[in-house]
Amino acid sequence: MSRKFTIKEIAFHAGLSLATVDRALHGRENVRQVTRDRVDAAIAELERQHAATRLDSTKLTIDVVMQAPKRFSSAVRDALEAELPLAKPAAFRARFHLAEVMSDTDIVKTLRSIARRGSQGIVLKVPATTQIEACLHDLLDRGIPVITYVTDVAPTLRHAYVGMENKKAGATAAYLLNRMRKSDGGRILVSLSSQLFLGEEERRIGFMSCLHGIQSSAAVLTVSEALGVNRTTKAVILDALASHEDIDCVYSIGGGNRAILSAFEEAGRTIDVFAAHDLDRTNQSLLAEGKLSFVLHHDLRNDARQIAQHFLQHHRFLPRTVEIERTEIGIACPLPLLS
Repeated sequence: MSRKFTIKEIAFHAGLSLATVDRALHGRENVRQVTRDRVDAAIAELERQHAATRLDSTKLTIDVVMQAPKRFSSAVRDALEAELPLAKPAAFRARFHLAEVMSDTDIVKTLRSIARRGSQGIVLKVPATTQIEACLHDLLDRGIPVITYVTDVAPTLRHAYVGMENKKAGATAAYLLNRMRKSDGGRILVSLSSQLFLGEEERRIGFMSCLHGIQSSAAVLTVSEALGVNRTTKAVILDALASHEDIDCVYSIGGGNRAILSAFEEAGRTIDVFAAHDLDRTNQSLLAEGKLSFVLHHDLRNDARQIAQHFLQHHRFLPRTVEIERTEIGIACPLPLLS
């Protein structure tokens, strides 16, 4: 006999006497099958009502840990705060831990603090270092689901990945840039914020693979570790320009695009084709100014919906059979406004 509901509750719902319900629940004789069916139906309805009440009152607290330039993390936060209140059937509450620069030690401290306090899930955009991945093993043991966003870690350490297919994005950038450039003689500058972000490295690999596949003769120079911060990005780009006079195209994977443009201007150089990622406010302005050739982007609000659905599925509020859509790659160009 189930102890979730009292005999009185079942009897009231079934429209039967307490004694009749008691006999039916205990499998005693002299109870007709139609009566047993009424008792089973009453219990099933009470179960549905209980589940609905639980869903209405359930709150999932998730933590968002991101090392990224403020221009990007702010856009992601806006998307999550817009979409999470719309997620059903549970109610989400998000706690944000955002920084432009975080050491491995700081990230691990943050993750361990979250684990001690308790969390129903973590959204993670951090480098895939040995120290951080060791911490993720502990989160896995605690049963806290981790969703990596934009950049990834070892698949065994996370519940799901949300974001564009990075190798495909890099290949798309290579194809478009190669078709748009005026000549095949110059060097392409590929800028990463850090090689420790697996997503960025996968974009670079996809870019190089596509160039090789289309038999482009363009030389490529990769620079990294500026973390997408304007000051350090400008310094890295200036060093590259001083060392290579033939750079005429840019594929900016790690951001800091105003700094890149400033470095080229300071060096008295021009950019033939400038490809970038993400439609944050800075890149929208640069597109409107005609300073970017194209931007690969993804719908951050759609990503936020995917994140919510993955957590709902993990906590069994969505069936495992529900297929969660993948992130599509969008391409934005500096088209003039149509009158």
